[in-house]
Amino acid sequence: MLTPDFAKMNGLVPAIAQDAASGEVLMMAYMNEDSWKKTLETGEVHYWSRSRKELWHKGGTSGHVQKVRSIRLDCDNDTILLLVEQVGGAACHTGYRSCFFRELKDGAVAECCPKVFDPKEVYK
Repeated sequence: MLTPDFAKMNGLVPAIAQDAASGEVLMMAYMNEDSWKKTLETGEVHYWSRSRKELWHKGGTSGHVQKVRSIRLDCDNDTILLLVEQVGGAACHTGYRSCFFRELKDGAVAECCPKVFDPKEVYK
């Protein structure tokens, strides 16, 4: 069984969500042992919210859940890569497909992925 080394980084490890079909990086958050176990148990990604200090079911409010297709750990067991199916088309709470929606290219900043929803309408 794969098991992240939660002790190495004071109980939290980075978790990168990547679209299983396209390879697009959708977001980065953190997982603790409870969110890891809940993710394995449910097949949907759960993270640890550092700001709210609570377990967070990704998409629990918006409906934009992440269904686990595969899980990988890096060679040091301290970073998780989640290959997911992103339900609803958006991973970012600001409404974009990816949290990495801005790009610096040739000295200019531009949006590089679509906005899928209006957060004001989703998080009432």
